[in-house]
Amino acid sequence: MLNVEHLVKQYGDLTAVDDVSFQAKKGAVFGLLGPNGAGKSTTINCISGLLTPTTGRIAVSGHDIARDGKAARQSLGVVPQELALYEDLPAIDNLRYWGKAYGLRGKALENRVADVLDCIGLADRSRDLPKKFSGGMKRRLNFGCGVVHQPKVLLLDEPTVGVDPQSRAKLFDLVEAERDAGACVLYTTHYMEEAERLCDSLAIIDNGKIVAEGTVDGLKAQLGARDALQLSGQFPAATIGDAIESLARDIDDLEILSQDEDSLLLTLSAASQHLPRIFDVVSQAGGSVSETSLRSPNLETLFLLLTGKELRE
Repeated sequence: MLNVEHLVKQYGDLTAVDDVSFQAKKGAVFGLLGPNGAGKSTTINCISGLLTPTTGRIAVSGHDIARDGKAARQSLGVVPQELALYEDLPAIDNLRYWGKAYGLRGKALENRVADVLDCIGLADRSRDLPKKFSGGMKRRLNFGCGVVHQPKVLLLDEPTVGVDPQSRAKLFDLVEAERDAGACVLYTTHYMEEAERLCDSLAIIDNGKIVAEGTVDGLKAQLGARDALQLSGQFPAATIGDAIESLARDIDDLEILSQDEDSLLLTLSAASQHLPRIFDVVSQAGGSVSETSLRSPNLETLFLLLTGKELRE
């Protein structure tokens, strides 16, 4: 349903998207997981036709977005990160507007708008203005505007930003309903827990490049049983690295992901069992530990392993 091949988008000397390729299928959610500024929104904007790729090819439902853009966009629904609502039009008229933009008319339009209002939980507020809505209600209406025409390919760019837990759970249900109805869903997020819940497969993107791709379970399997151990304190550059490297001769999968004067990030199996030895080695090397954070294997740990930094940085 969606095929992206060697996508590159440059702004002068800045390469926002760097040779990105992936395929997303019908009846499944494909995720782009990465920190803010990783290139997720730029990729979405190239697929939707809002941006022209520097190089590469994008096909939606078999239609090339460059050569046959109108046909490609007919299959698309877009829920942008920035709210795309007419604040002074009632919720029902926002939905009518986008339904008409995609060719819905008459009874078919009214029936579909009524169905969407019910699905997004705003049937009782259909005549109210979006400017009077909470952030979560606006997000749900924004979602409704993107699916009112029943798109075959749905692009969701950080759709839960700034919403309360109840609205986030409702949006999850809406995404899963679109998937179950047969839509191909592309979902961008920097929230690891969202990717783990919603995505059938995903690509991890950083600095415009895909650094890993696969199913959620397959990507987690790359970690084995390794934990991520984040230490804060004082870590003299001249001695700590050598001390940890020496300890790694006894702890086979111990690895330094990143190190500076006030933080040290390690990965290893059964990290909690090795904490006393690690603290002792740090102390003997002239350092000190003031805070410890331990994460069990998950997508965020994998991101740390691949990039050496936090997913939300």
